[in-house]
Amino acid sequence: MFNRDGFTTSIWQSTSEPYQSLHTGTLKKEFDIIIAGGGITGISTGLLLQKAGMRCLLIEARNIGFGTTGGTTAHLNTLLDTPYSTIKKNFGEDNARLVASAAVEAINLIRKNIREYAIACNFVEADAYLFAQNESQDKELQQIADSTNVAGVPMEFVEKIPIPAEFTTAARVHGQAKFNPIRYLYAIAGEFEKAGGIILQHTRVTAVEETAPLNVSTGTDAFTCRYLIYATHIPPGVNLLHLRCMPYRSYAMAVRLSNNNYPEDLCYDMYDPYYYYRSQVIDGENYLIAGGKDHKTGHEENTEKCFEHLESHIRKYFQVAEITNRWSSQYFELVDGLPYIGQLPGSTSGIYVATGFGGNGMIYSNVAALTLSRILTGQDTDYQKLFDPGRIKPIAGFTNFVQHNADVVKQFLGKLLPAEKLEVLSGIAAEEGRLVKYEHHKLAVFKDAQHNIHMVHPVCTHLKCDVQWNVAERSWDCPCHGARYDVDGKVITGPAGRDLEKVNIE
Repeated sequence: MFNRDGFTTSIWQSTSEPYQSLHTGTLKKEFDIIIAGGGITGISTGLLLQKAGMRCLLIEARNIGFGTTGGTTAHLNTLLDTPYSTIKKNFGEDNARLVASAAVEAINLIRKNIREYAIACNFVEADAYLFAQNESQDKELQQIADSTNVAGVPMEFVEKIPIPAEFTTAARVHGQAKFNPIRYLYAIAGEFEKAGGIILQHTRVTAVEETAPLNVSTGTDAFTCRYLIYATHIPPGVNLLHLRCMPYRSYAMAVRLSNNNYPEDLCYDMYDPYYYYRSQVIDGENYLIAGGKDHKTGHEENTEKCFEHLESHIRKYFQVAEITNRWSSQYFELVDGLPYIGQLPGSTSGIYVATGFGGNGMIYSNVAALTLSRILTGQDTDYQKLFDPGRIKPIAGFTNFVQHNADVVKQFLGKLLPAEKLEVLSGIAAEEGRLVKYEHHKLAVFKDAQHNIHMVHPVCTHLKCDVQWNVAERSWDCPCHGARYDVDGKVITGPAGRDLEKVNIE
């Protein structure tokens, strides 16, 4: 089983072993392009660029698939989370059509790779159904159907849906799909390396100097490149994108059904947050995969309840024989509804980013791969202007955006807090995390199953927000910009690049 950015285990984790990089021997120091991030965005982009003749190095802080790709529910859809009516309102009718075209091209890129490389990832063509359950949702669905058709994605009203849920009206879109994202990811990672690309796992980009060429450091090595791509879900450091991308957690379960009544297609209700459903065959076993109960990261006090509510909802419609996996994952929503793909705001040259995919990470990751590969190989693309991060104006003085952390005052470094005086610790149960006060200081405290205390300073090293305890994932999550840390304060996911300060107990 490979590692992921959570305590819970996704269905993809429990059915896949870690990816083994092919690279051995002396590592070059000069590259055309360095990509930070080993998820579907980074590897899809790297494969296109390497095949186009670029010399590419991909650097992953943990392991391939560690981030959101390892926790996705892997819907491949042109029926996007942001309705085409909203995209039309914010960007115009022509751009709504362009977004639809980009989504179609993204699915076609995945289809092409699967055919070309004979990838066994249980890719299956499917339809997508959106269903309403009250009069207000009926009106909204009519608007969505109208705008979706205008955007060039045929959407028709139907009398049946794939799941046993009551509904008032429902609509269907053809040309969607589902697959095993990790087995696809591993396959294209292998093709990237066969084409001459290099993958470094368990290596973190620690510093970037905006020179010509760019200087990229990892703490143990230094490289140069013409272009750097942050495919890290959210770029590290301090940047305007962190003010425009809102971190959310979404919850999912993989379930075996007693009656084998698995839906073949993709299905979504219209609540906010919405529930979503599909099935997936893995190694001959069929699973229902359902998700929902989304909330802003760090804003839900008891994340275990999200799983309880999701399970109750699934049992309302399906005959559950066994819940095999339950997990949560992180994504970033945008204010205007479209991702940022292109040159990083504030960068003078050479640094690119792909972020803000919302709940459509499998689609926009491939849109990013197509867009960035065309930009960096000098090809014209209408996507460049549409998804340009430059549609937000940099703040004057925001030049040192690649600085990986805001400075944090070292309040406890080198100090030993006396255990006998920390009476507050006696009230913490085993496997519980809590923010506590001690002599006017805040402490983030976790007590493990053996009653050992793990204590850190709770101020996020990104922009100094206080972290909050995530019960389900056993992590300290930042409610401001989505940085996450383990019980010992080590960074799990960015934008933070430095660990929380550890507090020692006497």
